[in-house]
Amino acid sequence: MFNIQYNNMQEVFALINEMSPYLLLGFLLAGLMHAFIPGMMYSRYLSGHGFRSVLYGALFGIPLPLCSCGVIPTAMSLRKEGASKGATVSFLIATPETGVDSIIATYSLLGLPFALIRPIAACCNALMGGLLVNAFADEKEGQEVSEEDTKSCCCHSHEKPTTFVGKIKEALRFGFIEMMEDIGKWLVIGLIIAGLITVFVPDSFFTIFRGNTLMSMLLVLCIAIPMYICATGSIPIAVALMLKGLTPGAALVLLMAGPACNMASILVINKVLGRKTLIVYLISIITMAICWGCIVDYCLPEEWFLTGMMSKACYEAEGTSWFNIGCTILLACLLLNTLRLHFFHKHEGEHCCCHEHEHHHEHKHEEEHCCCHHH
Repeated sequence: MFNIQYNNMQEVFALINEMSPYLLLGFLLAGLMHAFIPGMMYSRYLSGHGFRSVLYGALFGIPLPLCSCGVIPTAMSLRKEGASKGATVSFLIATPETGVDSIIATYSLLGLPFALIRPIAACCNALMGGLLVNAFADEKEGQEVSEEDTKSCCCHSHEKPTTFVGKIKEALRFGFIEMMEDIGKWLVIGLIIAGLITVFVPDSFFTIFRGNTLMSMLLVLCIAIPMYICATGSIPIAVALMLKGLTPGAALVLLMAGPACNMASILVINKVLGRKTLIVYLISIITMAICWGCIVDYCLPEEWFLTGMMSKACYEAEGTSWFNIGCTILLACLLLNTLRLHFFHKHEGEHCCCHEHEHHHEHKHEEEHCCCHHH
């Protein structure tokens, strides 16, 4: 029993070692996009109410490196600046489902076919959701976007530099500090869940659904929709489930529905965009996830989507290179640095609050003194 668990944990560590170089590359590209692409460009093209704004919402959202948490305030800000509901929903669907970092990480673990079909499916899903919202949802339904709705829980406001060297520094800061802070926690959670699945779920668990793929997709949807996890963090979970017999199509359902649907986005969309928009949003994600899952399982060769798993097995057999181990150590150091900064900022914020509180009491005491003196 101990040997089996030890072998399973070796699989998890091999997965991390294979994934780490691509994650670091993805974080670097995310930082370069943030530093060199003007933020105002997004709101400028999403302000219309036709097909073009919905298309731009999907195309801008696919490579944008925002986690499931960060996309909510970003989308609400676009809505406040005049983006239509359809464009906002299109952006809300496409952005968390994929990103430049998750596309690269998907290629590293699941192979090229998965890495290609994931952004294509996300684009189709976003287009369907945005067009349905424009067609059936009331543009005036919902509340005005407040300042609280546009505050990001994990995205930081920072003035971008204008020089090339300054932009490179900003890219490194954003990619390896802010992006780590944004999705690092969810990546670790995804790896932990993948490890637990690898150790405790029987190897033939999902083979009972071999004759009924739709049932396995519905089961995955029940798990994925309330789950709060980013596009990159969902990859090791999908790999672990596929190793237990989950079909590639059902794994794609997890990769699409898991990052796009969570309770935070559901509550905010219901409040700001209205109940009809929320219903169309959920229906489009569930419908398109199942449709693309069926396309992968029934219309495309299964071998295409198992190449990544086979290359992973070959990788484990050959052993781990020192380059991958070095990337894993660097990734771990960056995550630990993010943890240190998180607690430092938290302590700093509490100190500032206490300082403001004391200043408020001093000011109040001075006012009372002045009033008494005047009397």
